[in-house]
Amino acid sequence: MKRFRRILAGLVLFIILVSVIGLFFIRNLTHRSLPDYNEDIRLSGLYAPVEVYRDSFAIPHVYARNEHDLYMAVGYLLAQDRLWQMDMLRHVTEGRLSEIFGEKYMENDMILRALRFRDKSEKLLKNADSACIVAMEAFSEGVNQYIQNNQRRLPFEFSVLGYKPELWEPYHTVNMIGYMGWDLKSGWSEVLLADIQKAVDSVRYRQLLPDVLRKQPVVFSGKPEIKGLSTLLPDMMLHTAMLQDLGIDVLDASNNWAVSSDKSTTGSPILANDMHLGLNIPGIWYQMHQVIEGKLNVTGLVLPGTPFVICGHNDSIAWGMTNTYVDNVDFYEERINPADSGQYEFNGSWRNFEIRREVIKTKEGNQVEKTLRFTHRGPIVSSFKGFGDRVVTMHWVGDEISDEISTIYQLNRANNWNDFKQALKTFTSISQNIAYADRRGNIGLFCAAGVPVRKRDIPFGVLPGTTDEYDWKGYVPFEELPFQYNPVNGYVASANNRTVSSDYPHHIGTWYAQPNRYLRITELLNAKDRLSVEDFKSIQLDRYSKMAEKYMPVIIGALSGNTNLTATESQAYEVLKSWNFEMEADGAAPLIFESIYVNLIGCIYSDELGTALFDRYLRLGSIWRNATDGLIEAGVSEWFDDVTTNNTKEEFKDVIACAFTKSITGLEPVLGNNPETWAWGKLHGLNLAHPLSAVKILDRVFKLKRGPYPVGGSFHTVAPYGYTTGKSFESDFGASHRHIFDLSDWDKSLTVIPTGNSGNPASRHYCDQSGLYVAGKYHADHFLPEKVKAHARYHMQFIK
Repeated sequence: MKRFRRILAGLVLFIILVSVIGLFFIRNLTHRSLPDYNEDIRLSGLYAPVEVYRDSFAIPHVYARNEHDLYMAVGYLLAQDRLWQMDMLRHVTEGRLSEIFGEKYMENDMILRALRFRDKSEKLLKNADSACIVAMEAFSEGVNQYIQNNQRRLPFEFSVLGYKPELWEPYHTVNMIGYMGWDLKSGWSEVLLADIQKAVDSVRYRQLLPDVLRKQPVVFSGKPEIKGLSTLLPDMMLHTAMLQDLGIDVLDASNNWAVSSDKSTTGSPILANDMHLGLNIPGIWYQMHQVIEGKLNVTGLVLPGTPFVICGHNDSIAWGMTNTYVDNVDFYEERINPADSGQYEFNGSWRNFEIRREVIKTKEGNQVEKTLRFTHRGPIVSSFKGFGDRVVTMHWVGDEISDEISTIYQLNRANNWNDFKQALKTFTSISQNIAYADRRGNIGLFCAAGVPVRKRDIPFGVLPGTTDEYDWKGYVPFEELPFQYNPVNGYVASANNRTVSSDYPHHIGTWYAQPNRYLRITELLNAKDRLSVEDFKSIQLDRYSKMAEKYMPVIIGALSGNTNLTATESQAYEVLKSWNFEMEADGAAPLIFESIYVNLIGCIYSDELGTALFDRYLRLGSIWRNATDGLIEAGVSEWFDDVTTNNTKEEFKDVIACAFTKSITGLEPVLGNNPETWAWGKLHGLNLAHPLSAVKILDRVFKLKRGPYPVGGSFHTVAPYGYTTGKSFESDFGASHRHIFDLSDWDKSLTVIPTGNSGNPASRHYCDQSGLYVAGKYHADHFLPEKVKAHARYHMQFIK
């Protein structure tokens, strides 16, 4: 017995010892990379000391005496807080995700390599302005000194995934800017429509196409001033969806608006911007203020891996971006030489494919050789999934020369509207409507976009590639792009809605967002003669649904004569009848409405499309949201008939009844049989997740997630909390930041991001803004030196 007790005691002691060692190891892994924000750091190659003040959210205000020193410090600071995120983005742009995450990412890597980010980056670097080169080289040196001096203090992700970061080079930074131009969903609408066209009759097919003559609000109103692809889509969409799961999509939906001095209570313009992206940890943006006394004073959002402020303000102007949704991807079917599979036909002769051998290294230790083929237009994308003898190539805007690095560098230094416009001339592969305001009282909005000039008699689907007939013939001249400058109504606004009316002489885009957010923003801007910063906060946080306002009378009307409602359905119907269209988290009506909307998509389309095609259809809201809007507006459509019922022909009221019944049947088992106690936020929560949190043990050990937070709003409200249709109502998409710039006093400007500046889960600044963000609150965006120093929690220097 004594011996047994000694063995048991020894075993308990061993378990305790192992546990203590394990806890110590885990703590060391997470805490070893935590920086001391008050510790001075020696940087080799500095010309003069650089001071860094951080506020209570660890946002760095960097004061340097020259550009070289500024950007070296910026590189070190970004690596200090976001090195693993930077390295992951680098692996994305180089098509090397398999090295980190394993063989399942090989197809992603091939797609990304086909985009040839590095080719374009190296061309740009050869011709880049010397000042940009100095900035990127200094930035790279700052990153590299962090990597070299902290080999034993690297972020925990490197240890978990079993690798170390390589040194940073300037082309990695240019790759990041190029990646911003790759819309993860571009072009897929046309490809999917080619499959749908084969599955349904011509009447139904035409009803899915956007009606360019249909009256819809546009960003630039009035006549602008002129100075068979059934396997391609699901596979490529699957792989790009995997990229979105990593939280690396950039510049998708957004809101921006500005009011003039005359329409502002401050006597100076006010500008607001919130860009909408997947909500993940770390967030896509890093907040930073960069100062060179007498030369540069700019603050705002930096993309980790790049040295410049993408959106923000300097001491003269403010700017903010929204996606223009330009049609900047085309697909071509090529004809292969039957005597030589290495050639394709073009303008009556055979051309050789460009062949690239790619070696993909995987986390499992394997090396896999694959081949990419290119025509003069771009990569063969059909090779990513078997097509038999059919060959389809893709041409996208990233294949064209542009220089967004130069644009951002110049925007950081612009003093007026002319400087602003000059900067935008090279901003062609990242198409944005960019709002503008300056301290002189001017406001504006410019469509900064590379709008391809090409033949448009085949607006949808895959183009014939045997001649140059459908090749791009350059871009719409910069002087002919739409813009507004000091409009008479006193404001500018955009929200991914249609850019211009049908009388504009050039085709810009097709698959715009529905105008619900834009309509609500302009409605609120028109509601007052003058607006304040508080009014701007109310607009940015607004959850009133113009879509519900439009659809609910139709839904109520369709259900009003239904005598077959269950008791729960009758209560739900009464809840809907008294709704004010506010998408509040604690409201029952928003949940019922959103559920009806989602089920309505199935009741309308799934019977004709079948399960596989319908699942693909759901991935592209750009098609079905606009198509459904048109069908509801018309009230009559062949799509309303359920083709699985032979003896009846269903009408609009029938698909509404179908959606309503499915909604209540689905919600009742989850939330009970009293709809008055249901709440949108019970199913519509925001979960902020790190890419590694999908591994449950890592999430528990390192506490990688935050949430769920019950939230209101939806994709159709100004304050957007979107969700993935067909999965759940859990919010995974929204405002990646909120900024309100007060040009009467920069220090009255406000900002917030969903997470925090630190990417380290052990840091107090990992998600220290999440509570503010979900509560609809902001923090100050200090700008003047005396305000920065007065509110500083940390202070350090980079020294020689």
